[in-house]
Amino acid sequence: MCVGTCARILGPCLLTLGLLSILANILLLFPSWEWQYLKMGHITKKAVIMPGVWGGGLMVLPAAVQITAVGWRQRSSCSFGTCQKMFLSIVLSVLALLGSTTCFILSGVGVTDGPLCLYNVTRDDMKMQSWGYPFPKMSHQALKSGTRNYLYEPSLWNSVCIEPPNVVTWNIYFFFALLIINMVEMVLASLLIINGFVGCLCGSCDKK
Repeated sequence: MCVGTCARILGPCLLTLGLLSILANILLLFPSWEWQYLKMGHITKKAVIMPGVWGGGLMVLPAAVQITAVGWRQRSSCSFGTCQKMFLSIVLSVLALLGSTTCFILSGVGVTDGPLCLYNVTRDDMKMQSWGYPFPKMSHQALKSGTRNYLYEPSLWNSVCIEPPNVVTWNIYFFFALLIINMVEMVLASLLIINGFVGCLCGSCDKK
């Protein structure tokens, strides 16, 4: 495939994924479409630091826009100006790869830790309700007993967390969405880096 054609395909795909990453992270801040939990500060930490916005989104969009613009210029020779633009594409693609990788890792941690929620806890033989992350401790206990963690036990999702409503399902869906989006972004960013090197050495190979 020609470098210019490749850029015209991968660029818009990466742009779309970057926007979807931002949207998925924003939705994580409003579990079950409720806004008061964000106001009270009762939102999962990995959602609050917004890796899908700055990592999978803002660090990806410059590469997507720039490589799309370069791809549509259709130059067949490797002029000095074209090489400069392709080199910039490589730099921005590396930045996109770092951002999407970071978001992928943080989203994975977000899935593993589970959501911040109000749940029942026993302290000094007294039952009370507290905000925290109930599933990491339950996961360790489950591993000791030989059973699987909360991801494999949907019956626990609504019985453990009292508020926000359906927060476990909400977090799982959108963190997994971020995992998939950023995994694809990592692949596309890697292809754009290769495409940039080929374009700098050989030109776009598009005919005038």
